[in-house]
Amino acid sequence: MKNNNLDILALFRQHANPAQAAPMAAYMRNICPFLGINKPLRATLQKPFLKEAKQHTAVDWELVNKCWTLEREFQYLALDYLRTVANLLTINDIPNLKQLAVTKSWWDTIDCLDRIVGGIALRDPKVNEILLQWSVDDNFWLRRIAIDHQLLRKERTDTALLEKIIVNNLGQKEFFINKAIGWSLREYSKTNPAWVRDFIAKYRDRMANLSIREASKYI
Repeated sequence: MKNNNLDILALFRQHANPAQAAPMAAYMRNICPFLGINKPLRATLQKPFLKEAKQHTAVDWELVNKCWTLEREFQYLALDYLRTVANLLTINDIPNLKQLAVTKSWWDTIDCLDRIVGGIALRDPKVNEILLQWSVDDNFWLRRIAIDHQLLRKERTDTALLEKIIVNNLGQKEFFINKAIGWSLREYSKTNPAWVRDFIAKYRDRMANLSIREASKYI
C-alpha cells in the first residue's frame, strides 16, 4: 500500500502544469498552491489507485494527512480516497475529518466533507450530537458541514435535526452559511416541499434573503 501511495503522489507531480497552476490557485482564493492538473486528467491518473483502494480494510490516514500538507490536487485525491473507503469510516474518524475541515478550508473541500461526514452520521446516529455542536461552532465551515450534511438523503432526512441546525444559524451575515441554509432546504424541497414551505413561513423574518431565494427555487 505504501509503495502505491508514493506512486500516485509521484504520478501527480509528473503531470504538474505550472501554466495552469497559478490561475487555478487564484480561482480558489490562493488557499494553497496547485499543481495545475485539471479534473478530467486527475480522474484518469487516480483511477487505478482508487480501484485498488476499494480493497483496503482500514483507512490510510497517513496518506490523507500527507495529502493535506501538499498542493490542492492532493487534497482532492484524499477526498476521493475517503469517498472510496467511506464504508470503513466510523464515529472514531470524526476528529480526523474535523481537522481536515478546519485546515486550508474553502468550499471545494468542505462541500465534499459534508457528504462524507453525513454518511457516517446516517450509519451512526450518535454523530448527530457532534453535528449539533458543530452547528454552533465559531468556525463557520464546521457549521456549513452541519447544515448540509443531510444533502441527498431525501426520505431519510431527519427533519427535526435539520431544523435545529438551521435555526442555530439564522441571522448570520456569512454568505457561505446563508447559501448552505438555502441549499439544504432547496434540496429537501424536492422530497417534501410542504415541509420546506412551512419552514420558510415559520422563520422568514429571521432568514436571509439569499436563503429564502435558494430554498424557494423549486416550490
